[in-house]
Amino acid sequence: MNTIPTKIPEVLILEPRVFADDRGWFMESFNQQTFADICHEQQIAMPSFVQDNHSLSKRGVLRGLHYQLPPFAQGKLIRVVQGRAWDVAVDIRQHSPTFGQWVGVELSATNHRQLWIPAGFAHGFLALEDDTQFVYKTTSYYNKNSERTIVWNDKDLDITWPTADLELKLTDKDSDGATFVQAIKNADVF
Repeated sequence: MNTIPTKIPEVLILEPRVFADDRGWFMESFNQQTFADICHEQQIAMPSFVQDNHSLSKRGVLRGLHYQLPPFAQGKLIRVVQGRAWDVAVDIRQHSPTFGQWVGVELSATNHRQLWIPAGFAHGFLALEDDTQFVYKTTSYYNKNSERTIVWNDKDLDITWPTADLELKLTDKDSDGATFVQAIKNADVF
């Protein structure tokens, strides 16, 4: 597995080895020992995964920026198994040198990339094709009472979303999320 660092050291892009021929392809999407080795190399604590999620989104669906507060904070290992998406992680750890910074990467069924987002980050994505399917592992169970949302287009975060030629589709929860400054004032960050 190839590990690609990002500007936020704890957020990693992972490229699994894909073995392809005229019949199709094969890849190992997760191997606990390989992931433990990557964590050791990157000096990141090895997480335990407790839940797998699978979602489908139409082109233009924007979800996020979502996160859960401790003790239910979730790390996520994300991949797209069908379609394409722009995936974003925002550092919301107040004492981090990268607090308020974000990383964005295209994940697709074609590039097979995965994104590791540790706990302490808000997460969002924009589906770039119809029927985009996400599969992701989480390090904590979903807890509705600890879930928070920062609005996707927060001016202070200034995330570059590839929205050209897309009709955005958002839930009220996502379009009415808190601003980054409000989340800080409400102590809804780490």
